[in-house]
Amino acid sequence: MEKKFKRTLVTSALPYANGPVHIGHLAGVYVPADIYVRYLRLKGEDVLFIGGSDEHGVPVTIRAKKEGITPQDVVDRYHNIIKESFEGFGISFDVYSRTTSDTHKQLASDFFRKLYDDGKFVKMESEQYYDEGEQQFLTDRNIRGECPRCHAADAYGDQCEKCGATLSPDELINPYNADSGNPLVKRKTTHWYLPLDQYQPWLEQWILNEHKEWRSNVYGQCKSWLDSGLRERAVTRDLSWGIPVPVEGAEGKVLYVWFDAPIGYISNTKELLPDTWEQWWKSEDTRLVHFIGKDNIVFHCIVFPSMLKAHGDYVLPDNVPSNEFLNLEDDKISTSRNWAVWLNEYLVDFPGKQDVLRYVLTANAPETKDNNFTWKDFQARNNNELVAVYGNFVNRALVLTKKYFDGKVPACGEITDYDKAIIEEFVNVKSEVEKLLDQFKFREAQKEAMNLARIGNRYLAETEPWKLAKSDLSRVATILNLSLQLVANLSIAFEPFLPFSSKKLRSMLAYEEFKWENLGRTDLLPEGHTLGEVVLLFEKIEDDAIQAQLDRLARIKKENETANYKANPVRPNCTFDDFLKLDMRVGTVLECTKVPKADKLLQFKIDDGLETRTILSGIAKHFKPEELVGKQVCFIANLPPRTMRGIVSEGMILSAEDNEGKLSLLTVEPKAKPGSEIK
Repeated sequence: MEKKFKRTLVTSALPYANGPVHIGHLAGVYVPADIYVRYLRLKGEDVLFIGGSDEHGVPVTIRAKKEGITPQDVVDRYHNIIKESFEGFGISFDVYSRTTSDTHKQLASDFFRKLYDDGKFVKMESEQYYDEGEQQFLTDRNIRGECPRCHAADAYGDQCEKCGATLSPDELINPYNADSGNPLVKRKTTHWYLPLDQYQPWLEQWILNEHKEWRSNVYGQCKSWLDSGLRERAVTRDLSWGIPVPVEGAEGKVLYVWFDAPIGYISNTKELLPDTWEQWWKSEDTRLVHFIGKDNIVFHCIVFPSMLKAHGDYVLPDNVPSNEFLNLEDDKISTSRNWAVWLNEYLVDFPGKQDVLRYVLTANAPETKDNNFTWKDFQARNNNELVAVYGNFVNRALVLTKKYFDGKVPACGEITDYDKAIIEEFVNVKSEVEKLLDQFKFREAQKEAMNLARIGNRYLAETEPWKLAKSDLSRVATILNLSLQLVANLSIAFEPFLPFSSKKLRSMLAYEEFKWENLGRTDLLPEGHTLGEVVLLFEKIEDDAIQAQLDRLARIKKENETANYKANPVRPNCTFDDFLKLDMRVGTVLECTKVPKADKLLQFKIDDGLETRTILSGIAKHFKPEELVGKQVCFIANLPPRTMRGIVSEGMILSAEDNEGKLSLLTVEPKAKPGSEIK
């Protein structure tokens, strides 16, 4: 039996206050959360929308050091930029606070202390990297070194951005301090850990058995972590920027940001409602919903719930509708490479077009897989959907009413069978949109709302009231009455998705407010009601505005390609005899196909001058198979056969890879006979 809740508490991931927010953040977290909250408010439900900045992350300290300012200076600047960006896009938080607030510092400290006093932590000594010159322990992100997988020279202590490998600092070759350049030594330090392994049985029951309704990407990632077995996780670290660990003998240690940040949801609620916040966090009739990106799934589904369970007083999340990532022009959004559309810049470049971006990001929402934003698609969706479908129907219905009935809602006369069929199409929109929104299917729900405008356009196109005006004005009155009722329904249906446009449309209808419960009705505007001023609901976006954005990205890409390029370091020497053992030859590609269910693998049939051999190569993301047929490639012929995906590979195709991961196949010029040896 489905549990009934009295109230819904919605949180959205706390963005790091070390830079502005971009369209990936908006698409992945904040627009979906805002749509859902606006929908619940329209229904008259009791809902709170909690947001805020995460201000104690290591990226903050890194930026502060680079700019020669304090961490507080950094977070003050970007907290305000982020907050203003969200306000500009209508993200309707009930509170948007920060983790440097006094309320948060006290609550996070008290939370830790309760778990500490209850014996929920384990105290462990470990060896961690230390910079003797700077006299400080380093975070994973402050440590760099040679990647053990691809041998990139500047991999981070937690990840290699070149090959994507997840790393630990201990795996790096010749680690050094990314800030000072100093080599590192190991030194013992003591920290407190949350023993997640103790919560594994409970998490398996709670997630895998009780929350099978969660999105497949969320459920699947949780299952993967649980199947791998959970381990203890440090909740403190050696750092000066953060909330001091409230335990005697813990000087120089702060709460780890992953432990500190989610408590911000609670402290921000307390800041908003100092007297009643506990009702939202400790009452079993509260429904807690976290909106996050996929990089935060583990923290919000496994780690934070374990913290709440350990504390014992708090409700647990009922759902965690996480999105995947949004790419930009077929490339991963990257703040370090400036490959992004920044929200604060968009508001300047496209004033008054917040809803256009909200619409496009929802239409392309990465709900089940990574998706892509392109400026051409942005323009097309605005011009071909918002302008040509939604805006066109609204404009025609209102302009015709102004023309034939002096801007007053005409009386609805006799309803024909065709009218009834049209009415039947949109009276059920409320239940359809509700069903989709309740399932967090925002992309489909917005598409359903847009179908109302398509119905209206078809209705006007097929009834042609402008042709009937001279012969049958009463019929025109009925057509326009129903069209205006449909316009009023659009202002309700699109309110969660496009709040600025819905407000503008209500102004044109001269109607203060429509309730969600009225969606689908055909009597929203009474006969004789006078419409307001008619203006264009949406405007076309011209080519020059789009080209300016494409030119900007082209400049950024060029700068990234040329800025500070440095080849990877030369590997340790090998002997000449070792080199001579390799039999490298030229072969002609006879066939090339993708290996089924293997995203990276291509299967080659090579003429090696003696016979036809099969070689598998993990270069599918860099080349199209059909482009390689007929080319001559260089390959190692005397490697032992290796079976992959049930296919025996007899060699290795050679390619050149720069330090950004771009591949070029090694070929010979002029062409050589198959089997020619490379010396």
